[in-house]
Amino acid sequence: MTYDLPAIALLLGTFVVLILIRTPISFALGLSALLTAIYLKLPLLIVAQRMVAGMESINLIAIPFFILAGQIMSDGRLAERLVDLASLFVGRIRGGLAMINCVDSMFFGGISGSAVADVSSLGSIMIPAMQKKGYGKGFAIALTVTTAVQAVLIPPSHNAIIYSLAAGGVSVGRLLLAGALPGILLGLSLMAMCYILAVKYNYPREEPIGFKRGVRIFLNGLLSLGVAVLIMGGIVSGIFTAAESSAIAVVYAFLLTFIVYRDLPLRAFFKTLKEAVVTVAMVFLLIGTSSAFGWMLTYLRVPSAVAAWMLSISQNKYVLLVLINLFLLFLGMIMDMAPAIVIVTPILLPIVKTLGVDPIHFGVILLFNLGIGLCTPPVGNALFVGCAVGKAKIEEVMGPLMLCYIPMLIILFLITFFPGIAMYLPNLIMK
Repeated sequence: MTYDLPAIALLLGTFVVLILIRTPISFALGLSALLTAIYLKLPLLIVAQRMVAGMESINLIAIPFFILAGQIMSDGRLAERLVDLASLFVGRIRGGLAMINCVDSMFFGGISGSAVADVSSLGSIMIPAMQKKGYGKGFAIALTVTTAVQAVLIPPSHNAIIYSLAAGGVSVGRLLLAGALPGILLGLSLMAMCYILAVKYNYPREEPIGFKRGVRIFLNGLLSLGVAVLIMGGIVSGIFTAAESSAIAVVYAFLLTFIVYRDLPLRAFFKTLKEAVVTVAMVFLLIGTSSAFGWMLTYLRVPSAVAAWMLSISQNKYVLLVLINLFLLFLGMIMDMAPAIVIVTPILLPIVKTLGVDPIHFGVILLFNLGIGLCTPPVGNALFVGCAVGKAKIEEVMGPLMLCYIPMLIILFLITFFPGIAMYLPNLIMK
């Protein structure tokens, strides 16, 4: 089989150059595809058609609703209530404040579905609070950033919906369930690290919470977590689709924030809506341009070339899974999550299928790897937001961050080579 190497070099080379000169990634993807189409003398309209085709799936309706629901609850005082709820569970353990940071990300990630929203909302509360208790600024930021990766895994996750579509329509419900246990395990592993450090450095416990206040915190926390229960309960039970559940989540978040708790005046909703629309526009532009870029890769038979190259290195399932993980970790360092999912899924999914890896299991591996990329320079969005919120340079955070990578990589290893961890809930609930 012959490949058009000059066209492949033009496509990938243009993309790399544009990224290096700090062109926004959505424009880099679109321009690379456009220039390659010109070189191949293809109709330029085909690039626009592929962009539209990448955005026209009905299931993508869920993404703007999930983003809006997360934005509403992020703008309100939800983060504070979830911090209080986390304190109720783990505050009395040594190093309790660091553990609260892990648990509240578990809660908030299950509502917002966005690591960046997690860092910006919870980070503004937890980073100053940890500093006041004697935790180093770098460690407080690093922990906030890495715990936010739970938002990529714990449902609902709009990135899981993007993978579902890129993988040819795998079950959204099974995929969301598959991310739950890995996300919780990630939180528990970071909590274990926090406890070890707390014992070593004698970090304090939190003050006990009285019974009456504890009941109030618990009830408020349950109401706040209701949106995640509503979404997953509806999808898993089959009462509503992912798109329908996301719309219901917006209604629930609106009622809770603006009517029940009255965290914000009604006039603030327009500001919230504007911020959500900006985020949605960015996400859909990335999906569209990455779809055009991905189609061009397929047209040039790059996926088959990559598959042949990997299989030529080894036929061993575990060796190839290690190579795929290393590739995804590197890709997460240099590319945003949404375009990476759309581009690499058609390339890698056929390979892992030949190895006997379930597409749902691979989806969790893919999301986890790219989630770690959110915490790594040079492109890690969650890392940059954490540094901005904590008013620190990346150099101050990298030392503690390296420590936080250890439990993350351990859980990634377990999820990769023990598929039962990811597949247990989908197989149990949605046989």
